[in-house]
Amino acid sequence: MANKCEVCGKGSSFGNDVSNSNQRTSRKRKPNLKNVKVWENGKKVRKTVCTDCIKSGKVKKAI
Repeated sequence: MANKCEVCGKGSSFGNDVSNSNQRTSRKRKPNLKNVKVWENGKKVRKTVCTDCIKSGKVKKAI
């Protein structure tokens, strides 16, 4: 599974962890993705969607 939202395109970002002694180590921040059944063109489709898109209503969940 790719770390990318299929609706908004949000993906992984890179940065640094900084310790008290100011040493930097690289880290990767991953988006909060969920596998959700979604209505798309009148059909149920399974998509990988970030929780921001689910909460904001960009996606209609199929129950």
